[in-house]
Amino acid sequence: MKIDLTFLDLFCGAGGLSAGFQAAGYQPIFAADSMPAAVRTYDLNFAHNATLESLTWNTPLPTADVFVGGPPCQGFSSAGRRATGDVRNSLVAVFAHLVARHRPKAFLFENVEGFLTGDRGQWVVDLIDPLVRAGYCINIHKINAAHYGVPQHRKRVVALGGLGWNTGFPPVTHRAIGIPGAEHVGIGLPCSPTVEESLDGLPAAKPRTRTLLDPLDHSYRLMRDDDLIRINTLKPGQTMKDLPEELWHKTYRRRAYRRVMDGTPTEHRGGAPAGLRRLIGNQPSKTITSGATSEFVHPIEDRMLTLRECARLQTFTDDFRFEGTLSEKALLIGNAVPPRLAMLLSLHLAKGLLGRPDYSSPGLKSFIVSNASIMSPSLKRTYNIIAEKYLPDNVRQFSLLDTTM
Repeated sequence: MKIDLTFLDLFCGAGGLSAGFQAAGYQPIFAADSMPAAVRTYDLNFAHNATLESLTWNTPLPTADVFVGGPPCQGFSSAGRRATGDVRNSLVAVFAHLVARHRPKAFLFENVEGFLTGDRGQWVVDLIDPLVRAGYCINIHKINAAHYGVPQHRKRVVALGGLGWNTGFPPVTHRAIGIPGAEHVGIGLPCSPTVEESLDGLPAAKPRTRTLLDPLDHSYRLMRDDDLIRINTLKPGQTMKDLPEELWHKTYRRRAYRRVMDGTPTEHRGGAPAGLRRLIGNQPSKTITSGATSEFVHPIEDRMLTLRECARLQTFTDDFRFEGTLSEKALLIGNAVPPRLAMLLSLHLAKGLLGRPDYSSPGLKSFIVSNASIMSPSLKRTYNIIAEKYLPDNVRQFSLLDTTM
């Protein structure tokens, strides 16, 4: 299928979405981000340069078939402190209103799973409301990228929408192991790639020094003293909590006992943070974040992952280069949408855009946010808000909501 379609990338970051859409055959015509290192990275890897700009509801944009974007997630990522009222949270509404104003044929929105429960469900409403009013059919699913062939358990929320047509949602392509429940999805399908398979073929990583030329970003910080003892002691799959307590890092100890010390009731404390973790070679990786190079130990070697290994696990090709400081590069890699996932989603949209669209009245067509029959109280609250506001009475009793049932 020849894809003669265009797209623009809002909040483009390093360009993971753009890389996937371009690999599928789409043509990029506009990209924007407010982070200088992101714009430099985008310009280095794509023929079409990005714009250094903070997008607003009134930003003029060119015409394109598809709008894609993942507004910054720092305001509601479960990996850090949630910030109700964080100004970055409003970028969800910016994305929605820009799509509603410019009316592309389709859109793709991606964000962290905490998006579903933040601000007591209001962020989901902020995304849906202007888009339904503008005439879009919307499908919102929480997915694990490993079920789409990404070598990483990466839970994210994806919304697909079509202007007057129902995009549906692509079926999973892979089965995965390594986290509870993952193996029950995609039974009979090929297994998702593993850490070992994804890192195969890379040259030997080198210790990072001031004089080392490292264009591939394939070097690591030398570990010393207690840090070296810690990673030498960790077996595949083990985390800091599996180490003798005398080897716990001070910051880990403080985080592990924080909820105990502040008097939080036992039933509400949750688990201790993972801290250091040695990956398991024959399974997909845990979620790659901006902290992966300081938290994830190589499955075999006694060292931390390199930036290039993180990029591999995010499915970036080795010729994709990242600009900025080490911390900026780590942030760009950790925040990116895996290009392989983006490509599969873009091909799914192309089938509808270039084939026979499933014309339908505007509305929320599916809202599938859990593979379990039991939801957390916060997710159940969001479910009830969305069900009451957008879903027909005859489907509200379902935990996994799909109005096509």
